[in-house]
Amino acid sequence: MRRCGDVQLADLGEPYGREAGFARPVVIVTAQVVLDQGPRVVQVVPLTSTIRGYRSEVMVEPDPGNGLEAISAAQCQHIRAIAVERLAEPAGNVGPQVLNQMREIIGDLLDL
Repeated sequence: MRRCGDVQLADLGEPYGREAGFARPVVIVTAQVVLDQGPRVVQVVPLTSTIRGYRSEVMVEPDPGNGLEAISAAQCQHIRAIAVERLAEPAGNVGPQVLNQMREIIGDLLDL
């Protein structure tokens, strides 16, 4: 079962312009109450090892719990909905602290 905060490899396809694309790790940010219902589409935030220092990014340090191999930036400005068929098995989970930081930035981006 998927959990919010899971880190999974996803095929985001060919990017247009400055979109995040290609195969890369993403963090699932869909609410757990929705994930428990087995949706066919989930909301994800792409990760990148290219650190730009944008205020819309959250730094994620690699650790055994999240399965990342390098310091990554969660690109909250690139939140998107993808079909679950684009996702590989979970590598780990970013944990509640990082997930909450991401959700706060997403809320700011969407003026919630």
